[in-house]
Amino acid sequence: MQKKIYPTEVLDVTINYLDDQGRGIVNYVHAPDKGSNGKHLKIVVGKVVAGDKVRVTIPNAKGRRMAVVEYDELLEAGPSRINDDSILVNEAGGTPLQFMEYAYQLEFKQELVQRYLVEKGFDKELVQPIIGMENPYRYRNKMELTFGANGELGMHRQGNFRQIIDMEDSMLAPEEMVAVKQVVSQWQKDFALSGYNKDTKEGLLRNLMMRKSFATGELMVVIFATEKAEALKEAADDLTERLSRQFENLASLIWVLNRNIADRTQSEEEMVLFGRDYINDELHGYHYRIWHDTFFQANPVQAEKLVELALEFADVNKDMRTLDLFCGVGTFSLPFAARSKELAGIEIVESSILSARRNAEDNGLDNTFFMVSDARSGLKELKEVWGQPDLLLLDPPRSGAGGKVMRSIGRFGTEKVVYVSCNPKSLAEDLVWLREFGYELKVVQPVDQFPHTVHVETVVLMQKVKG
Repeated sequence: MQKKIYPTEVLDVTINYLDDQGRGIVNYVHAPDKGSNGKHLKIVVGKVVAGDKVRVTIPNAKGRRMAVVEYDELLEAGPSRINDDSILVNEAGGTPLQFMEYAYQLEFKQELVQRYLVEKGFDKELVQPIIGMENPYRYRNKMELTFGANGELGMHRQGNFRQIIDMEDSMLAPEEMVAVKQVVSQWQKDFALSGYNKDTKEGLLRNLMMRKSFATGELMVVIFATEKAEALKEAADDLTERLSRQFENLASLIWVLNRNIADRTQSEEEMVLFGRDYINDELHGYHYRIWHDTFFQANPVQAEKLVELALEFADVNKDMRTLDLFCGVGTFSLPFAARSKELAGIEIVESSILSARRNAEDNGLDNTFFMVSDARSGLKELKEVWGQPDLLLLDPPRSGAGGKVMRSIGRFGTEKVVYVSCNPKSLAEDLVWLREFGYELKVVQPVDQFPHTVHVETVVLMQKVKG
């Protein structure tokens, strides 16, 4: 039997709330037909805030339970909608809260953290007022752009991985990075260099990466391409001349060969066209060398606050031994090592451990021990090769540490656990395991690391309850 197709309907609706992806939700009920109740329709709308009244077009409206649409017209602005025509709009997506006044963004994220914790039985009163930014624009120290098949250079359109929105300006990138992008785009045009086509797997230029240290001012530019720089010597030399002439703070220009089918900024071979293969950066008074593939906090202003909060919650002193799980290149390790008797760091990525060791040496810290291992195996091995720490710090990926690792931490039995999270959902799920090992949640501090996105960082302290 063929399914009935209903007419397209144009509806004027009011956004009830935003979901955890920052999308507007409307719970709409159709007028009832004869002898039946009204059908419920969940409408998901982008680029809106709660309270917006919008006009939407819904094909087959009565024949579906959910519709994801863009609005046709904004009829009436909600109370939190930003009222400033000069604010840049990010058409590529990734910043779903960009239409919301910043104070409301902070409120949204605060409630997000509280909601996930309450769902797992924790007290929402432990959540402190979120720490926002004084200027929540142009805060990123790293941008990765993609070359499109038709000459674009920008970000993927949200929901369409193959469509690239050319970046003319950005609400997230420093003005200098926007200027670099413009130089690179003009260079590509002047030499008629092709962008990479994701469908045919053909084309030369794949990605542009830019990194800038807000502390030292040093700039890094990286081109990812499917051919070596030697095969395009005239074009590569010209790009070097353009960038080095226009940007006196250019410290690193690198050409990276990437012929892998997977759409990631990975490297087969690298050639330094100008300067060195890293830039110098600083965080919380410590010096770090940053390579193009180094994971480093993308918002240094808020990263400083994360470090300060972790140190405050840990209350670490020279009689304590500290373990930094998921230590990366030592963002938290170095300031903790300076205040601890000794520090051990565990990280599965070998290049990050090499960087952590070098960073500790560069900063004159000789009380550190770094080992390459996954978290669970590292916890088992550490006691044998290093000993028992008094404090455990962890900053896992967005997916969280997971139940197996958290149970290992619980059995490990340090008095305090300081957890730095970039995902309140996985944070709440992880903390449940520590509660089962006799740990009590003491304080939760959200930090807005990425304004205009739905992401929120959180620093928490769990402490062993003394029986």
